[in-house]
Amino acid sequence: MLVVSNVFMTFAWYGNLKLEEMKITTSWPLILIILASWGVALFEYSFMIPANRIGFVGRGGPFNLMELKVIQEVVSLTVFTIIATFIFKGQPIHWNHLVAFGCLVLAVFFVFLK
Repeated sequence: MLVVSNVFMTFAWYGNLKLEEMKITTSWPLILIILASWGVALFEYSFMIPANRIGFVGRGGPFNLMELKVIQEVVSLTVFTIIATFIFKGQPIHWNHLVAFGCLVLAVFFVFLK
């Protein structure tokens, strides 16, 4: 559910840039772009909220609040990187991006360290 949510989130936040690049939304006013993004974000929330509720320890899940957030950030970055690589061609991944991603993976390790 987190992966699906983050696919919608990435398109809600950055899809307008691709649509503009494709000359689809170049004449749209900003308010229309915002409303369209909100429409996509509705689907993000439709997956994110249940995922958090299912995963939260206070509702019988295995993760505390910090663990949920760190997991979500790593999933978000992973989904974003895949989409940026395959949809937004011309956005190269450099060594420093990989190091930053590695730091986030380490964050997951440390947040679960007891």
